[in-house]
Amino acid sequence: MNKNKKNKRPYLHPITGYIILIAIVILLSYVLSLFDFSATYSSINTATNELEQTIVEVKNMLSYDGMKEIISNAASNFISFSTLSSLIITLIGIGIAQVTGLLQAVMNKKLAKINPKIITFLLFLLAAFSSIVNEVGYTVLIPLGALLFLFNGRNPLAGIATAFAGVAFGYGISCFVGTIDISLLPYTIRAAHLIDSDIYVKMTSNLYIMIASCIIISIVGTFVTEKYIVKKFGRYVSKTKDDLGNTKEIEYLDLQYEEQKKIMEETKQKVGLKYALIAAIVVGFIFIYMIIPNLPLSGILLDTSEEAYAYQLFGENSYFQAGFTYILAIFFGVTGIAYGIGAKTIKSDRELFSRLGEELSKIGELLVTLFFATQFIAIFRATNIGTVIVSLLTNLLRNLPLSGLMLIIVAMLIIAISNIFVTSSLTKWTIISPVLVPMMMQLNMSPAFAQIVFRAAESMTNGITPLLTYFVIYIGYLNIYNKDSDKSYGIRRGLSMMVPYFIALLITWLLIIIIWYIIGLPLGPSSHINL
Repeated sequence: MNKNKKNKRPYLHPITGYIILIAIVILLSYVLSLFDFSATYSSINTATNELEQTIVEVKNMLSYDGMKEIISNAASNFISFSTLSSLIITLIGIGIAQVTGLLQAVMNKKLAKINPKIITFLLFLLAAFSSIVNEVGYTVLIPLGALLFLFNGRNPLAGIATAFAGVAFGYGISCFVGTIDISLLPYTIRAAHLIDSDIYVKMTSNLYIMIASCIIISIVGTFVTEKYIVKKFGRYVSKTKDDLGNTKEIEYLDLQYEEQKKIMEETKQKVGLKYALIAAIVVGFIFIYMIIPNLPLSGILLDTSEEAYAYQLFGENSYFQAGFTYILAIFFGVTGIAYGIGAKTIKSDRELFSRLGEELSKIGELLVTLFFATQFIAIFRATNIGTVIVSLLTNLLRNLPLSGLMLIIVAMLIIAISNIFVTSSLTKWTIISPVLVPMMMQLNMSPAFAQIVFRAAESMTNGITPLLTYFVIYIGYLNIYNKDSDKSYGIRRGLSMMVPYFIALLITWLLIIIIWYIIGLPLGPSSHINL
């Protein structure tokens, strides 16, 4: 009986899920506004470096003004959604590399002999490392993760889950100074100056712990993928029904590999890969030259108004950071075309772009889902519910009589909960840093340690909140590769796939920070836990 009930559980389409969430948020904003749900938080005035009190209240979206805002901003919310443009640009480049056969050739030729567990580890590691440049990992590695697993003979759904989990739960780390460090550091320094106006925090202050965390998180993520996720998804099959209503399963991997064997000839493939390698070297050299300063016609992608090279490369106005997705698309596109010419897999530009159009047609349903996801996220932000919750949790942290290890653990849990409702690192750190940094400094803990505590904590819940703008790409791709039409991957089902990662990596993040604190290891070059 329990089994029958489980089988009858509805599998809501993600679009339906987002529509339901929109209705819940609008209704919740009305109820909370009736009770004057509000909070006060402290922020630092960038001009005076003094604390200012800000009152934030829940906005009723069921009111005349609220409904007018929802309707009038629907189009702009979708069009201005950066995820949409990043995804389309990325998929154009990857699509060219795929329809010409480059990705299949590289993956079949180079990855066939590699242990699948090593491939999983490398994908997770690259996903965690990708946060060095904004959230590019979500738009690039989720589609690539699917193909990587598919052409390695495994279920692409597991590759999608691995890539998303790696970027989301490893968001706070990388093996080098990146975008997050650049954006958070000024707020960390301002918060530290509330206690000591002479203190300085370096960009590399968390480098050692980030490198170690990147490796540890990737190992744990690989274990979860191989032990739970791969088994959960099982074989990659399509379920169809015959004339009698009986369900048949077709093994898609077998069909695809047979087709590839017929299409690709070894000699042509070698020539194509040689062409692609030459194109990759040329394109790579050009882009690298564009980020080298003080050479003839170099530094085109740098923000030369900044003095420090890290700010020139990853600063707010950096052309490299703003155009990185486009750079990757050009790289994939040019190398894909070079392969197609060498391997003779494309005969004309008309054929190339016709096949590209067919490949991109798969994301039609994803684009519709994106529309409703953008409305949900925009409406939730407009209500201020998330900001109020973060402010209340921050005030709770301020008033708790904690010190040492208990302060670290409670602070991480509060930040992790806050991240479910406000996914923007900068927004949270603006509210939390004036409280957490001084609290830890008064207990002889450095601002650099407070910052890594924050980064680790928000990474703990990044993958289990539908308010994350890139969550929709994850479930969208699950449905693109899902061959069981009776069971869509909706919001609930997508989140359930992240639960094993969430549990394992939450514990891992806590242990990393706790052990680092107890042993007293350096956080980075000349950067320590204690002041």
